[in-house]
Amino acid sequence: MGLTLGYIDPVAFNIGPIHVRWYGIIIACGILLGYFIAQAALKNVGLHKDTLIDIIFYSAIFGFIVARLYFVIFQWPYYMENPGEIPKIWHGGIAIHGGLIGGFITGIIVCRTKNLHPFQIGDIVAPSIILAQGIGRWGNFMNHEAHGGPVSKAFLEHLHLPDFIIRNMYIDGQYYHPTFLYESLWDVLGFIILITLRKHLKLGETFFGYLIWYSIGRFFVEGLRTDSLMLTSHIRVAQLVSVILIVISIILIIYRRIKYQPSTFKNAGPLTWPGKKV
Repeated sequence: MGLTLGYIDPVAFNIGPIHVRWYGIIIACGILLGYFIAQAALKNVGLHKDTLIDIIFYSAIFGFIVARLYFVIFQWPYYMENPGEIPKIWHGGIAIHGGLIGGFITGIIVCRTKNLHPFQIGDIVAPSIILAQGIGRWGNFMNHEAHGGPVSKAFLEHLHLPDFIIRNMYIDGQYYHPTFLYESLWDVLGFIILITLRKHLKLGETFFGYLIWYSIGRFFVEGLRTDSLMLTSHIRVAQLVSVILIVISIILIIYRRIKYQPSTFKNAGPLTWPGKKV
């Protein structure tokens, strides 16, 4: 990688032979901030303050594992020839959609064992998830990855970006689209919208709204990226998954409103699995 004035080292500091990277620090900060924000929602609906600890712990672990497996599956020709690279996550290769799938499935299982209502928990954590994703994208910035195609320095200057972002988007002699920033801003805006509207939405709709909002932004940002996982030579996996999530979410919102006439998140009160009829 070509180094330039203003280049940010992906390694924050070393502890002996261990390299502590900015990516991990930023991801951890995003998760912690999301957790504290979700705590306020727990209190508002009357759930215990420790309700989310097991959900976040197990969802983070299994979400991370599935995120890696997801990436490996769609890059299998390479990993089949280089199986020793599969566990080397420090070489890159974590797919957010894989992490979400693993995290959601784990969250549902934990909700079942803890006698919690999954839609209520989903509404509580959805704003925190999208905020954590927005923060986490700055980890990609520190790693000089997940960027878009080549652009000119003038293009970046016309976006009125801070100099440190422009300098750090100069990689191997070329400036690139700061797609990390596009998605980060979209996610933060989504957080503001979801946290504002949640109390007015029906139970489960904050979670589905998160899937819709995030997927719309990811679909367009993915079209600019140069490192997409490809299903075929023309179909990007993330874009296909985004479309599927949007369609499923809209269908489920309509179906649940017609079939169950759910109460609003604000008026639902603490629910158990499967909860009262909602």
